[in-house]
Amino acid sequence: MKRILAIYGSPRKKGNTAILLGSAVQGAAESGALVEEVLLRDCKISPCLELYACKDTGRCAINDDFQELHAKMLTCDALMLASPIFFYTVSAQTKIFMDRCQAQWARKYLFEGASFGLREPVRKALFISAGATGGARLFDGTLLTMKYFLDIFDMKLWKSLLYRRLDGAEDILSHPEYIEEAYQAGSELARIA
Repeated sequence: MKRILAIYGSPRKKGNTAILLGSAVQGAAESGALVEEVLLRDCKISPCLELYACKDTGRCAINDDFQELHAKMLTCDALMLASPIFFYTVSAQTKIFMDRCQAQWARKYLFEGASFGLREPVRKALFISAGATGGARLFDGTLLTMKYFLDIFDMKLWKSLLYRRLDGAEDILSHPEYIEEAYQAGSELARIA
């Protein structure tokens, strides 16, 4: 059975990205995957404090919920990550988690001696995002950030579901086709992970 980690990066428990990710989780579970869900808003994760212990040990020196979530990132077969867009990037909760993964960068490149860009991704990730505006470049920076974040875990950004003009907490409910698309993506990820 494939193990998929689903990370909810929204500050809202029942907002647009949470609804979309919930649909993807349902699709994956109904296709036979074991899905573990994590709500970043409920985790106690400090921002990176640049203590640089990770450069010496390959491990973050701050002891909080990050350590357990980091271990789950290392052992899952596939990842689903959802975050709304704030000022053309991911939510603060998501970015704090991503920044703390600097320890994984140190582990991979300083301790394991991996060559930059030469290790082939072996796992897949689904990214789901919604933004309030219709800006043509709304997701550009975020997708680049996701690519390099996933690289440190030897993951490939397999698919991105990106939705514009969703601002109210449940605007997504007016778009059942988006919810169905998320369900299908979760189901497919479970099959190919």
